[in-house]
Amino acid sequence: MSFKNKVIWITGASSGIGEALAYALAKQGAILILSSRKVAVLEQVQQTCLKTCKEVYVQALDLEQHDQIPSIVQKVVKERGRIDILVNNGGISQRSLVKDTIFEVDKRLMDINYLGTVALTKALLPIFLEQQYGYFVTVTSLTGVFGTPYRSAYAATKHALHGFFDSLRAELIDDNIDVTLISPGFIKTQVSINAFVGNGQAQGSMDNRQDNGMEVDVFTQKMLRAMRKRKKEVYIGKKEVIMIYIKRFMPWLYHRMIARVAVR
Repeated sequence: MSFKNKVIWITGASSGIGEALAYALAKQGAILILSSRKVAVLEQVQQTCLKTCKEVYVQALDLEQHDQIPSIVQKVVKERGRIDILVNNGGISQRSLVKDTIFEVDKRLMDINYLGTVALTKALLPIFLEQQYGYFVTVTSLTGVFGTPYRSAYAATKHALHGFFDSLRAELIDDNIDVTLISPGFIKTQVSINAFVGNGQAQGSMDNRQDNGMEVDVFTQKMLRAMRKRKKEVYIGKKEVIMIYIKRFMPWLYHRMIARVAVR
């Protein structure tokens, strides 16, 4: 599948995976819609993208403001005429033990990562059905397949996304609408710096595992290859990916290892 002239909407496009994906797709001639809460930063990303492609648009979007999402979708579709691909990438992470995490953190993570993504997807779904084509790409995490210490609320949101999009894919099998789940491991972005700690504040520092993770540009190219092939689900990272298979084929060993594995 070529991305040239495809209208691609990316959430969480102001940094990290979303920003890198925008640059990569711009080089391939895509028509981009970039969203996050940080409009000023998005405009900087837009200017960089415009060096290699002709059409890049900025649309402010706060995934926590669920009631605003349907009208934003209608506005974007009216302005652009169609959406070919939605990349659900926006979200936030967590770094705290369950016993140290206030409930408000669990709720905010679910509101942003899960319910915000679902609200956006549901608002766009009727458009895809009317078009009779479309493609949902959702960036989750390896913690959407297995939970680890310090990620309880984050893992819960990612597990929820896997359940929702697996169900959606099954429902759309005859509608020419595809669903891909992208599950990153440790990718070298600022996700750990922005992650919530137990009291809801940002951690403000880079994890060692994140800092030694896969370079974001390498990850992006692997993600694009999966999108071209419209893969159902892919796991992208370094050696941490092996935990998927240990859990699947040797659960007794997984449960022994996961409590001791270094995740920070």
